[in-house]
Amino acid sequence: MQWLTRFRALWVTCRSAQGSCRVPQHLRYQSVSAPGAPRWNDHDTPKEFNFARDVVDYWTQMEKEGKRSPNPALWWVNSHGDEVKWSFREVTDYTCRAANVFTQSCGLQKGDRLALILPRVPEWWLATLGCIRTGIIYVPGTTQMKAKDILYRLNKSKAKAIMTTDTLAPEVESVASECPALKIKLLVSDRSRDGWLNFQSLIKSASPDHTCVKSKTTDPMVIFFTSGTTGFPKMVKHSHGLALRSFLPSCRKFLHLKMHDVLWCPSDPGWILATLGCLIEPWTAGCTVFIHHLLQFDPRIIVQTLFNYPITYCFSAPLVFRMILQQTSTGVRFPTLKHCCAGGDFLLPQEVEKWKEHTGLQLFQGYGQSETGITCAVMKEMEVKSGSMGKAIPPFDVQIIDSKGNILPPNTEGNIGVRIKPTKPIGLFMCYENDPERTAEVECGDFYNTGDKATMDEEGYIWFLGRDDDIINASGYRIGPAEVENALAEHPAVAEVAVVSSPDPARGQVVKAFVVLTPQFLSHDPDQLTKELQQHVKSVTAPYKYPRKVEFVPELPKTNTGKIKRNELRNKEFGQM
Repeated sequence: MQWLTRFRALWVTCRSAQGSCRVPQHLRYQSVSAPGAPRWNDHDTPKEFNFARDVVDYWTQMEKEGKRSPNPALWWVNSHGDEVKWSFREVTDYTCRAANVFTQSCGLQKGDRLALILPRVPEWWLATLGCIRTGIIYVPGTTQMKAKDILYRLNKSKAKAIMTTDTLAPEVESVASECPALKIKLLVSDRSRDGWLNFQSLIKSASPDHTCVKSKTTDPMVIFFTSGTTGFPKMVKHSHGLALRSFLPSCRKFLHLKMHDVLWCPSDPGWILATLGCLIEPWTAGCTVFIHHLLQFDPRIIVQTLFNYPITYCFSAPLVFRMILQQTSTGVRFPTLKHCCAGGDFLLPQEVEKWKEHTGLQLFQGYGQSETGITCAVMKEMEVKSGSMGKAIPPFDVQIIDSKGNILPPNTEGNIGVRIKPTKPIGLFMCYENDPERTAEVECGDFYNTGDKATMDEEGYIWFLGRDDDIINASGYRIGPAEVENALAEHPAVAEVAVVSSPDPARGQVVKAFVVLTPQFLSHDPDQLTKELQQHVKSVTAPYKYPRKVEFVPELPKTNTGKIKRNELRNKEFGQM
């Protein structure tokens, strides 16, 4: 990060007014965090919207006029004591330079795709906003990918350029000859490499003068690859409406961020949670994005960071909160933390209760997909109902539907559906890129069918049951894995659990539980403990749901975001691996 420190000093010395972008007149007085300020309503869809121009450059103008607090826009640290702090004025300057690198040095044009495979480094923010400024579609990916994964994504997306680090450069080189669309390789490194353009060198020499593209709200902005828990990863294409949705009043209530807040979202940059939690949500509110490099999720570093830095909000996948609970056996009070929200996977009610006991903070839950962004959540002002994912966030109209798209009565099991007719709501994905058949498959009557099973009560609170293909059919009973997992998690022997279907000659399928034991139960007799867990489930829920099979395992297979790979466990049971 030495180059960033030196470059910032140069910027402070040499910056000029001509390198800055003025905020558009239609947003000139629309502070997105000031109470009572004019703004679009939940169902407005302006013809044009660009997050870089309409949000980031707005806060740049507010800084110039002294109307924003002096807190940094981006605050990056690592475990070696390095630190980068950027104001919005610097973010605008650097990302305009990045835009010029892409269009002038690389020859990329609006609509081209750039595969962005970076760890949590400041260049990720430069690249994403540089793409948004130019209309280039960025395609984020996790750095844990191998050559085969990279090959699949480059060819499926037809990416014309890729940006990555020294670590993954050899993996890219090993497959580049098999990627006919790939023309440009950009390297984030202090060193040069044959066949690669050095992004850091190009940024230094690039002009800060750039005119942001006039993007329609419906123009494509980003393509996410799904985590692949239910087959090969799909390409989920989103428009600029994904960013606009966070600007709408009801969505602002999701995190209730203010300018003085410091938000930490430790998501891997390859997932939609990073785009939402590390970019769109905090900068829409004009607050500080805090980033720790975190080469891997280390609970000790996470706990230390929450103690050592003035972080007020933590928005993360449940994995991070589980790690903190495992790291802190007794109660802990983080000095500045005031709000916690989990998204990207399901939280057990016992985990939420345990978090409150340990930290004194309510752990709020949000639900969403790569296709939807945040769909529903428990808001600050709402009553918290144990196990519920909260209510739908407008402009999404969320209902529980059957296989034909009919709305089901309250407390009836069905699929979570988002209404798309007569008008598709802003923020919902455009399509599965180059896959019209799969796009058509998820259109169910007037709804987008998420494929997630749930129930909804009379007040609109939603309870998650599991993926449609996770539902277990045992002796005529339909059993959601979350129901059994919740019951098992109440037992002190269970540290983690995953429930799947398993073949049975008499019943067709039965419930099987894969259990990771807590340390104090590792020495217990397995057969006796199995019986104890089965009896426990029978005592706290309908007896037909109890796991007829139990297997104790040292760990559960998970995706990079911490989601349990139930399909992998299920395939193993049915001999498909």
